[in-house]
Amino acid sequence: MDVLALLAILALLLLVVAAVSAPLRRRRVDAVRERDHTDRDELEAQREAKYREIRDAELDHQTGKLSEPDWRVLDRQLRAEAVEILRRLDELED
Repeated sequence: MDVLALLAILALLLLVVAAVSAPLRRRRVDAVRERDHTDRDELEAQREAKYREIRDAELDHQTGKLSEPDWRVLDRQLRAEAVEILRRLDELED
C-alpha cells in the first residue's frame, strides 16, 4: 500500500471514531451544564436566604431584640457568608 492509501484509511477511521463518540461527548457536556445549573439554583437560593437573614437581623436590632455589639458581630458574619456565596456564583459564571 502506498502512503496515500494509508492516509485515506486513517482519515476514514478518524471520521468513524468522531461520529461514534459524538453522542458520548454530548452527554458529558449536557451533564456538566445540568450540574452547573443545579449548583447555580442552589447558590441563588442560599443568597436570597442570606439576604433575608441580614434583613431580619437589622430588624431585630431596630426593634431592640439585638444589642448594638451583638448586631455588629452577627451582621459582619452574615455579610461575610453572603460575600462567599456571591464569590461562588461568580466562579460558576466564569
